[in-house]
Formats: sequence, structure tokens, C-alpha cells
Amino acid sequence: MALVRPTRLLSLAVRLLLAPRRDLAVRRPDDPLPVVRIPRALQRRQEQLQSRRSGAPRPVLVRPGPLLISARRPELNQPARHTLGRWQCAPLASRGWKHRQARRDHFSIERAQHEAPALWNLSCRSSFADLGLQPCVLNALQEAAPEVVRPTTVQESTIPPLLRGRHVLCAAETGSGKTLGYLLPLLQRLVGLSGPNSCRVAAPRGLVLVPSRELAEQVQAVAQPLGSSLGLQVGGLGGGHGMRKIRLQLSREPSADVLVATPGALWKALKSQLISLEKLSFMVLDEADTLLDESFLELVDYILEKSYIAEGPADLEDPFNPKAQLVLVGATFPEGVSQLLSKVTNPDSVTTITSSRLHCIMPHVRQTFMRLKGAEKVTELIQILKHHNKADKTGPLGTVLVFCNSSSTVNWLGYILDDHRIQHLRLQGQMPASMRAGIFQCFQKGFRDILLCTDIASRGLDSIHVELVVNYDFPLTLQDYIHRAGRVGRVGSEMPGTVISFVTHPWDVTLVQKIELAARRRRSLPGLASSVQDPLPQQA
Repeated sequence: MALVRPTRLLSLAVRLLLAPRRDLAVRRPDDPLPVVRIPRALQRRQEQLQSRRSGAPRPVLVRPGPLLISARRPELNQPARHTLGRWQCAPLASRGWKHRQARRDHFSIERAQHEAPALWNLSCRSSFADLGLQPCVLNALQEAAPEVVRPTTVQESTIPPLLRGRHVLCAAETGSGKTLGYLLPLLQRLVGLSGPNSCRVAAPRGLVLVPSRELAEQVQAVAQPLGSSLGLQVGGLGGGHGMRKIRLQLSREPSADVLVATPGALWKALKSQLISLEKLSFMVLDEADTLLDESFLELVDYILEKSYIAEGPADLEDPFNPKAQLVLVGATFPEGVSQLLSKVTNPDSVTTITSSRLHCIMPHVRQTFMRLKGAEKVTELIQILKHHNKADKTGPLGTVLVFCNSSSTVNWLGYILDDHRIQHLRLQGQMPASMRAGIFQCFQKGFRDILLCTDIASRGLDSIHVELVVNYDFPLTLQDYIHRAGRVGRVGSEMPGTVISFVTHPWDVTLVQKIELAARRRRSLPGLASSVQDPLPQQA
């Protein structure tokens, strides 16, 4: 019995193995053979393996015409005439950049046009006189800035509602002329309300609040020639000093009609009762996204509590009980702006003005992203700076801004440039006020071509001579990237701008992928549009 069972099992196995062959042999020649279906994914994998073994290069289809995205791998290029759909899968050049093997990879967002969006169809727009400005203000503008002939898009949208007494929230791209957009209505309103100042302490009738001393100096430099032509005094109150310095500044200019101040210095003056905001008729929060940040929000809240903000245009006509018209200006806005406005005024009285290119990648600036290791950034930066100085150009040689995320990196990088005999300036927030004074003005005037700085130089400062921005440290947020890139390609700039960013960390790659996807789809950067458009109504 033990021998019979293996014999039966063996015969059964032989019959099963020979059964398919018998079936094929019995079939007629015209009968169809059985079909074996191979999954498509397995076929693609087999094709990829065969192509790798053969070593033949993949054919790349190059479409004629300019490019919107130019990558190191040509198959990832995107023509300028092609726009990626909202739900279309994007072949990102930075898709695999979180892997270490992506080192030395790069791509660029090419320049799609040659002029800033604020200057589109400038010849077809109206003049400043058509916006409602008085002849005395127009003459002051002609004397102070004869190169400014026609209003930009932002100025054309901002000046009329301000002259009608509306509160305005203006959100527009950097370098679009927002400073003149609020200064001209401010000065015209103060000219119409001119009168003697009976307060014993400084009581300005116009206040411009800015986040940094450098921006305060710049706004004051723009407003002073305009004010002097109209018989108005423009004063400044910068931070970084003790009470003795603040008291000395206010004693020199006790009757300033317009005061340009930083939150810290103004808070100290209000606490010491050296200044009063009872006569305030016009209040501007310039670079409001920074002023409403956590670092300044408590100071700004206190300043707004000491101010008398009008509920509407009718409150501005009372000469015995003056109230202030409020203006918020910036290129990006935080989400809590509506809550702040509801504390001081009626949100329905606020006119929201947004630019069509708000929170978008600037189309007239070339932006390059380079995937590097941390140890490679210094060598790459030195090569870029030396190549920029030796470049053969027919026009004027522009200046360079190098941004770092910390003050210690600015100082350390400055020592390295000193070793390579590259002349430069440094600007960072931990410098004493005596050292910071005049550094950016020296850079603006061309005494040095290179400025190492933190984000203190990325907000609002006029940089029409800057040709190249290098993000040595990639910015931590998309808002910071917008402001840094906005230092080039500004209104009045004579040279095309370029931004070069070093991408090192995985969190940097995440932001770069959002920027690249927004550029390929020609849409605004994600997470920024809702901060302006949700709570505030658009009214004329």
C-alpha cells in the first residue's frame, strides 16, 4: 500500500502537466490561441528597464518660442504660450529636490515682459490733475519729482477715494508707487486744514507709521520737498534711542505738521506725554503687514487707542473735534486686519483696493532657484559677486542685495567677503542705532555696490538701482519672498532685475514647489489672497 500511493500521485502529476499540450495538439490550425494579458504598469516598467540597458537618450521635444520655465532638464521646460490648468498634473522641476541626489539642479522663471505691471498702458491713463489734486499740490509734485509725469495704476485707484474722505486699505505689489499714493492726498488735506498749533507738546496733524528707521528716513526724504513747497513741516522720530534722544528730536521740531515715526519711538513719546495725537487728521500704516505682526501689534494697538479715528467721511468735516482718516498700505496682509479695523472704525467705511498682480510672481523679473548643499553656498555666492563685477555691460552697473535669515549669518558672511577683498556694507537689526544710521542711504547713493542684510531691508525701501537679489538663506515664508524679490524691477528702475535663490533645506523645497506651481499656472501664491479679500467690502 505504501508503494501504490506514490505511483498514483506521480501518474496524476504527469497527466496534469501534459494536459495543456494535448489540448493544443488536438486543436485545429484555424482555432485562435489563448490570449495572455499583461498589465500596462508591468509593460511600462519593462520598457524603462530596456531603455536603461540600451543607454539611448530619450528624445526631447523642443517647442519654438520663449520659455516660461527653463530647467536643467529640457523635458521639464514650459513654453511661455502654455499655461498649466488648475487641475492638471504639473511636471515640476523641483519635484525631487528633497532628495540629496538633486544637488546642483536648477530652474528659472523667465522674464515674460519688460516693464512693471504698474506701468501697463501708462500712456493711456489720466494725469494727476484728473484725479482731483489741487494745483498747489501738482506744482509741489512738479518741483520735487519732475520725472513723475503720470500716475501709476495704484495711484490712480488710491488717490480719488482718499480725497473723498474714505478709509483705504491698499494692497498692491512692491514698487508700484504706493508712497506717493497716500502722501499727495495727505498733504492736500493738511493744506486745507492749516491753522496754528495751540498745543504745548508736539501735536502732528499727519502721521505715517513705518516699521523700520531706514524706511522712516526714506519716507521723510520723499515728503520733505513736497511739504516745503506747500508750507508744511515734515519731521521724523526714529527708534533705537533713549528718551533723551527722543526728547531732543521733538524739541527741535515741535511744530511738525507731518510726523514719520516708528512704533517703538512713538510709543515712548506717548507714554512720556511728549507728543499728542488729539489733532491728528490723517494716519497711515505703511507696510501694515509688518506693523500688524506680533512684534509690533501691541505697540500699534496702543497708538490706535490714543488716536481718534473717524467713523466715516462726515466725521472729518468737524473743525472743533478733528478725527483722523486711516490708510493701510502693504504688499501682503495678515488675516487679522479686519479684527483690528473693527476696533477703531466701521469696516463698512473702508475701501479695499487690490492690484491685479497682488501675491503673484513678478512677470518682469527673472527668478532662478539653485539646489545646493549648505557648504556650497559660500563658493557659489563669491562666484556670482565676482562675475557681476566683471560683467561687460553697456549701461550702468547695478547693485546687489544679499539676504540672510539671521544677524549672525550677515556678520559671518561679511568676514568671508573681507577675506576675498570684496567691498560691501552690512545691515542687520542687532546693530546699534549709531551704526545703522545712513547705511542704506550709502548703498542707495552707490558708495558700495553690495549690501549684506536681513529682512530689515526687504520692506518698503526704495531700491531702483538694485539689479540682483541673492537669497543666500531662502526666506521662511512666501510673504518674505515677495518682499525680497520686490527690491528689483521697481517703478523707475533702469535695469532688468534678477533674483537668485539658494535652496538647501527640505522646508525650503516646499516653498519653492509652491512658487513654481503658481508660476506654471499663472496664479497667485497659495494662502495669501484670503487675508485681504474675505472680510472687507470693496466700495467706492
